[in-house]
Amino acid sequence: MKKGYDVVVIGGGIVGCATAFELAKRGVKDILLIEKRFLTAGATGRCGAGIRQQWGSELNASIALESTNILENLEEYTGYPHSVELHQGGYLLVAYTDKEWDQFQKNLEVQHRLGIDSYALTPEEMKKKVPYLNLDGVKGGTFNQKDGHANPFHCTQAYAYGARKMGVDIETFCEATGFRMKNGAIAGVETTKGYIEAKTVINCANTRAPELAKMVGEDIPVISERHQALVTEPVAPLIDCMVMAFSRSYYVQQTPHGSFVMGIGPKETPSHNFKSSWQFLEHNCAVMCEALPILRNLRVVRQWAGQYDMSPDANPVIDEAAECKNFYSVCGFSGHGFMVSPRVAIMVANYLTGQEDTLDIHRFSKKRFETGELLLEPAVV
Repeated sequence: MKKGYDVVVIGGGIVGCATAFELAKRGVKDILLIEKRFLTAGATGRCGAGIRQQWGSELNASIALESTNILENLEEYTGYPHSVELHQGGYLLVAYTDKEWDQFQKNLEVQHRLGIDSYALTPEEMKKKVPYLNLDGVKGGTFNQKDGHANPFHCTQAYAYGARKMGVDIETFCEATGFRMKNGAIAGVETTKGYIEAKTVINCANTRAPELAKMVGEDIPVISERHQALVTEPVAPLIDCMVMAFSRSYYVQQTPHGSFVMGIGPKETPSHNFKSSWQFLEHNCAVMCEALPILRNLRVVRQWAGQYDMSPDANPVIDEAAECKNFYSVCGFSGHGFMVSPRVAIMVANYLTGQEDTLDIHRFSKKRFETGELLLEPAVV
């Protein structure tokens, strides 16, 4: 680690590593990424690892489409010598209300305009996809074969590997503790390993990003929300796709290893609580065993908790601090950072290096919460 860098990226999850990679790919030579623990120690390493193109807004659907295209070739894209274990078994989205089923039709129109090959299914057709699905109350569903999941640890390491190959320094167990400013612009980062001069800082610290932003006078309306998940014992293949329902806030998938990974949306107060609870275990199992009764026969191996960095409209905040030039925050992904990180990193890197982009980064400014120009998305858990 040197005395100073042109760019310091804070946060060793997939968003931070992908951003460092894309900047280096565009010729930025002097980059440092710091992570207070180890790469993927935060939200990335605790996520459900889902990847889907079935969104309800054209903005999110297009970002997801382009991110999927990159993830399909991430090993070649980054030079990573291992598989990122992408499995495109599809997503089956389940509608339980007439209102939700109507929204699904609107979502399909958006996706089809972008060339996303999603399609509607009747309950009977859904049963053919997932024979163990309980159809009580089911109005219909949609499916996209290119949706699926990947290994979040390998995906992040792929970006880190590619970044290092292009000269990016990555310093783990190095926590940002403060910042220095000069003439209204960022001058450096105080860390547990000493002071680092910096011309630009990119704050990709997930739920901790608002705390860091406050140190330079920036107030970001992003809160930390605990989400829990569990994994079962491995069994023979039962389902190949992810099954997810927005109205009942659940998702479940079977990994290539044979274990089932599942979770259900919480109703909790904001916190940085990383402890799992028996209440989640009880509620999750009740909901999931009703949706897929065959799960009643499985034993839970472990459960864990992670954090969503929730914004008011469930879309990210990507903005420069008003009182500290060249300090940028990239956070508020609301549980979807893993699946959209490839395209978001490209957008951020293009903006910072002055390259054109089909996406307008200013749409993600926090000013939208003041003007009411929210990025509303109907397809979120």
